[in-house]
Amino acid sequence: MCEISGFNILSPELHLIIILMKYTIFNEKHKAAGAKMVEFAGFEMPVEYSGVTNEHINVREKVGLFDVSHMGEFWIKGDMARDLVQKITSNDVDKLEPGKIQYSCFPNGKGGIVDDLLVYKYEKNKYLLVVNASNMEKDWAWVKECNTMNAEIENASDDISQVAVQGPMAVNLLQKLTDTDLSNIPYYSFKTAKLGGIDEVIISNTGYTGAGGFELYFYSSEGNAIWDKIMEAGKEFGILPAGLASRDTLRLEMGFCLYGNEINDTTSPLEAGLGWITKFTENNNFIDKEFLLKQKEAGLKRKLVGFEMIDRGIPRQHYTVVNAANEEIGEVTSGTMSPMLKKGIGMAYVKSEYALTGREIFISVRNKDLKAQIVKLPFYKAV
Repeated sequence: MCEISGFNILSPELHLIIILMKYTIFNEKHKAAGAKMVEFAGFEMPVEYSGVTNEHINVREKVGLFDVSHMGEFWIKGDMARDLVQKITSNDVDKLEPGKIQYSCFPNGKGGIVDDLLVYKYEKNKYLLVVNASNMEKDWAWVKECNTMNAEIENASDDISQVAVQGPMAVNLLQKLTDTDLSNIPYYSFKTAKLGGIDEVIISNTGYTGAGGFELYFYSSEGNAIWDKIMEAGKEFGILPAGLASRDTLRLEMGFCLYGNEINDTTSPLEAGLGWITKFTENNNFIDKEFLLKQKEAGLKRKLVGFEMIDRGIPRQHYTVVNAANEEIGEVTSGTMSPMLKKGIGMAYVKSEYALTGREIFISVRNKDLKAQIVKLPFYKAV
């Protein structure tokens, strides 16, 4: 940066970053609460407020509020909506009824994954696809490219905001704000109802923390009112705002995949342990069906596993996994010190012959091979 006549002149690269930075409707709320802000997927987002461990434990034991408005939302509508969604997603949307949700992925036609996503069946010919912020533009381009049947598609990401209210106290908190009986919204189901005096709020029971709770979708213009009402109603339950860092440690304790870590354009859903969302039913002729079916029949060369550290150490993404003979057998995709278990945990791709619960492996950390053990997921199980 240089300065001429009192004006700051930015390099073209820095100028471009400033112009392209996006902000959620809650940006000022985060800053007023003292959040540490970072760039994430093109948005200025809160990475933490009161500390990662504090926020993490508060979600596990009480309730936390996450801003997830950076996520993308696509509507697929009309007579050809089902055909398009069935084509581009690996799960079987014919199993969905209105008010139900599926976890799924976009196969990329090359054996990899464009993105993972949630599919909401709003009504007979109307679906809402919720995608990752970091892949929003890529996903939208993919949906348009695959829409050979001319279904009605709409990218509503700029108009919709979303918060996640997570933790064992989330139900009691939100019940104060709505007449809708939240106990009648089962896991992976949703209802559209009035909440906090705001109409047309999508109340969704999915979650990325394993701590229970709901995601709320609403028009961005209503965002600040909803945030304030949730924070006010949550005081008696010990609510705290929570950032991206604790969201990541929470999902890792549950063994949930993160795009860019466990899954990407070169990983197949079968390798990632997502065979349960890859349905080879007769009516489900999705992209890559034949490729993945052949991969399943031939057997996988590598598999995603969870592991806990036996030796003291914290695993990190891209650390090498070796066997007792110091032969490379895989790579860590995610790792952290679990705030609840007080030990290092991680996920890794390893050669299939090593992907056995209880198998001893070693993680190369700063030129030292630290002992670990493959365990069944999730790492953390609520009492």
